[in-house]
Amino acid sequence: MASILSAEEILPFRILEENSSADSSNPTDAVIFVGISLVLGIACRHVLRGTRVPYTVALLVLGIGIGSLEYGTRHRLGKIGDGIRLWARIDPDLLLAVFLPALLFESSFLMEVHQIKRCMVQMLLLAGPGVLISTFFLGSALKLIFPYNWSWKTSLLLGGLLSATDPVAVVALLKELGASKKLSTIIEGESLMNDGTAIVVYQLFYRMVLGHSFNWWAIIKFLAQVSLGALGIGLAFGFASVLWLGFIFNDTVIEITLTLAVSYVAYFTAQEGSDVSGVLTVMTLGMFYSAVGRTAFKGESQQSLHHFWEMVAYIANTLIFILSGVVIAEGILGNGSIFKTHENSWGYLALLYVFVQISRVVVVAVLFPFLRYFGYGLEWKEAVILVWAGLRGAVALSLSLSVKRTSDNSSYITSDTGTLFVFLTGGIVFLTLIVNGSTTQLILHILNMDKLSAAKSRILKYTQFEMLNKALEAFGDLGDDEELGPADWPTVKRYISCLNDIEGERVHPHISTGDDHNLDHMNLKDIRVRFLNGVQAAYWGMLDEGRITPITANLLMQSVDEALDLVSHETLCDWKGLRSYMNIPNYYKFLQTSIVPQKIITYFTVERLESSCSISAAFLRAHRIARQQLHDFIGDSEIASLVIRESEEEGEEAKRFLEEVRLSFPQVLRVVKNRQVTYSVLNHLIDYVHNLEKIGLLEEKEMVHLHDTVQTDLKRLLRNPPLVKIPKVHDLINANTLLGALPSAVRETFVGSTKEIMKLRGTTLYREGSKPSGVWLISSGVVKWTSKSIGNKHCLHPTFTHGSTLGLYEVLAGKPCICDIVTDSVVLCVFIEADKILAALKSDPAVEDFFWQESVIILSKLLLPQIFEKTTMQDLRALVAQKSRMSIYIRGETFEIPHHSVGFLLEGFIKAQGFQGELLTSPAALCPYGDQSFRRSERSERGAGADSFSHQATWYQVETRARVILVDIAGFEANRTLLRRSSSLISHSVDHPSGSLTGEHGGLMSWPEEFYKIRHHQNDPEKANEKKNNLSAGAIHPSIFGSMINNAPGNAQRFSGSGLKPSYSHSYPRVPSNYVRPLFSAKSEGSSTIGKKLAVSERDPHVEDSNSKEKQGRDDSSDESGAEDELIVSIDSPSRLSFRHV
Repeated sequence: MASILSAEEILPFRILEENSSADSSNPTDAVIFVGISLVLGIACRHVLRGTRVPYTVALLVLGIGIGSLEYGTRHRLGKIGDGIRLWARIDPDLLLAVFLPALLFESSFLMEVHQIKRCMVQMLLLAGPGVLISTFFLGSALKLIFPYNWSWKTSLLLGGLLSATDPVAVVALLKELGASKKLSTIIEGESLMNDGTAIVVYQLFYRMVLGHSFNWWAIIKFLAQVSLGALGIGLAFGFASVLWLGFIFNDTVIEITLTLAVSYVAYFTAQEGSDVSGVLTVMTLGMFYSAVGRTAFKGESQQSLHHFWEMVAYIANTLIFILSGVVIAEGILGNGSIFKTHENSWGYLALLYVFVQISRVVVVAVLFPFLRYFGYGLEWKEAVILVWAGLRGAVALSLSLSVKRTSDNSSYITSDTGTLFVFLTGGIVFLTLIVNGSTTQLILHILNMDKLSAAKSRILKYTQFEMLNKALEAFGDLGDDEELGPADWPTVKRYISCLNDIEGERVHPHISTGDDHNLDHMNLKDIRVRFLNGVQAAYWGMLDEGRITPITANLLMQSVDEALDLVSHETLCDWKGLRSYMNIPNYYKFLQTSIVPQKIITYFTVERLESSCSISAAFLRAHRIARQQLHDFIGDSEIASLVIRESEEEGEEAKRFLEEVRLSFPQVLRVVKNRQVTYSVLNHLIDYVHNLEKIGLLEEKEMVHLHDTVQTDLKRLLRNPPLVKIPKVHDLINANTLLGALPSAVRETFVGSTKEIMKLRGTTLYREGSKPSGVWLISSGVVKWTSKSIGNKHCLHPTFTHGSTLGLYEVLAGKPCICDIVTDSVVLCVFIEADKILAALKSDPAVEDFFWQESVIILSKLLLPQIFEKTTMQDLRALVAQKSRMSIYIRGETFEIPHHSVGFLLEGFIKAQGFQGELLTSPAALCPYGDQSFRRSERSERGAGADSFSHQATWYQVETRARVILVDIAGFEANRTLLRRSSSLISHSVDHPSGSLTGEHGGLMSWPEEFYKIRHHQNDPEKANEKKNNLSAGAIHPSIFGSMINNAPGNAQRFSGSGLKPSYSHSYPRVPSNYVRPLFSAKSEGSSTIGKKLAVSERDPHVEDSNSKEKQGRDDSSDESGAEDELIVSIDSPSRLSFRHV
């Protein structure tokens, strides 16, 4: 009883008319009208299903009948009549506040945002200038032709009121008729905006009629305040509610309730709190949800949301149209005195209806050139439908009731005028719904706008034959069982009536009977549309599976919408709309030069990369799914094959982008894949638990407990997903190839003076000829080099990747930079100033040798790309560590370049013996005389007009103090052919390792490390022996490089075995062995896939023995591939390698 009393207190009593009949009624009687209206609506929809009679027109007629019945029985329908009268006398503002928010939000929310953007100019033209033209046209007609002696303000008030094309009536009609998307969007969007602007115009003239005065500035200010204020409030509520939705996790009830609540709260805040247009506010809110919030609902939540708003719209439409009929009946029959005062009221109503249609024609005709130019354009047939679909409904009726209510207690508006407003408005609403609404479908048929195209008709017939085949397949699977036996196909088919009218033979829809090129074009357009629809459906599926985020889904679907607009005259181009997201925005570069902290820039850069990878992967997957579905449905045809080829060509750029990221920043791909797999696994667990409960193996309480547990994990994944972790400077330095091998005391001097830097693509690190300012250590990413003096004609891929040390030679030699270095991807790097490098040289003499040897690695790829370009950085470091020797010569000395060796002049000037030529200056590559490959390389370089940096001679004479390093490539040359067998993908994956600080350098999918360790020891006990004969594997052992420096004779013995003679300087002897400390520069840049063991020259037995234990201990960290002839080697961090004092 208390709840009933509270309900009575809350119910707004202002809906009751203060008369004797109303005093005897009970407010609860209003409930019976709602029930009767819904029952009538259900019966009406059920009876009219399949007919051409619009549902809304039938509801209006029923409402007029109910109102007439109640009036004709002179209030003798009891409580039913009381309920009818309560609703018939409802406050017009309350009527709008109850029904409009839900209807406007539902209509604007279900509109496609891409269609809205394309048709926005057309909608604004019709809702802005169109409303003003219609208002002044109707106002002038009412003032000059109708015999009511109204003022201009009153005439314009009714003219503005009648200019509001009701979105409720229009949307309901278009949904029933199934008009095209373009025409539906224009008419529906215009009716929504038109409704808002017409109400604003009505409010302006309404205030003028009530005695308020406005100048032109005040009018402009009022219109701007009401419209722009509504736009701001709608966006504010949209942002806040969508943000709130992000914190709601898998709670469909709360999510749907929030959308309902925010529509009403926004309407009340705008209309009552801020004195702006509530209609425009809710319309803005709904469009914002359509653009941003639609993908916030996934799976069951989205379906439930759609069904909920469909039900709300149906209930609201049923009530408002029946109520409109009741109000019209009450207004006309209850004010019979008007027909005595104005005897020709019915005739003037018909005349006003004609003027309303003429005003609509004038509006469309005046704006037609602009409507045809903007958006999708407008054909004359569509313009006819646009004119005829200008229905009036509950909005105009409610505004007229508001004028009637004001006229009862106002000296500015007479009661007779208020009654005429209700009569004329109600009559226009009735006539537009009855005449225009019921004949729109006929006009569509007359204009041939409701027919299927030839391409669609052939697809439809083809699909019916496919349905027959599927029915036969299903009958074969279900037609016989052990319990009941066989079924009778003729009997079954008789009940499948949709397949009984199939005539003729099955014809493929793309087979032309003649030279009808137009049909082929239509078929191509139709297949492209169907293909893109399949791509969009795949995006929705991936959103439900958690493969993409709502933001990514919005971008992908928007690209499909844009491509759908161009299918008639362009190939598939949905990648065009995504291409810009594959690049880092230019303003990121500006942020790098500003005061924004580097960590923030790095975070957003990596996030952008993650988003780009997710977009590319989703694009490729969706196209692959759509291609398979298209092939399964349509089979092999020339048109379908053409569309499939277009899809495959579009995917090439996405594949290249993912490959670039895999080579430069594989951590990003790993994080994206881990996120997707985790989400999919958790969803699989949820489905598994629900299935166990469904088949009865779990009780509901047990299922709920397990479900909540998995949901907790899923929420943690969405709230705190795996992210790409950018290592700190200390970790980068310790893990770096160059600095990781330095003594800790030397290494620590770099920590405080360096920092990690994220460079965007296209950033120049240094220019050719510029003074070296420091050394760049590439941690992740790819940089590209170009040089005018060296030339990169022999380089297929003139790039450097992870683990490269750039600019070190220039700093050591004090020479200008020999090439341009520009980032070719997003690059994470460390910059060390030249002063710090030079200071480190003084700390230990062995550091200088170590740095010079490291500089040779980059020089070898720059000066001899025809030899070393395909060599991985890892193998090249192993080669330099094991098979090189550095010497310092003084003026007058000579040295020899043995066969199958190359030398690099690092400092000084030399001259080839036996040749009259210029001095050779550093840097230069010294190749042995007689090798035809070297000779061809040198000739091609000289022929290109560039300065030669490679020279051929056996003996060289030193002109000034010179530093030379000789590298024995005998074993390396013998296996160059083997290295070339590797595929480009494997080769690049070697050069561009998948991780800089971790040991997980395999593919994106990898089993736990323990699995590989166990498998390695069980299945491959001989791998350790293979590694000893591999150049890369040899780089694992720091004692090899240490013994080379500590034991000069051993080093000489190794070179002499390959024909390379020791050539020490007598005047400037080499650094004594007892002063040198072991250095090692081989460092893992990731997993290295190489061919079978490379043949190398004989090693010192002592070296191999001394490393056997160490090698055995390191075998656990190596992974293996599935191929028998390949070996995956994972080299430990060089931070475990250090200088050893002898």
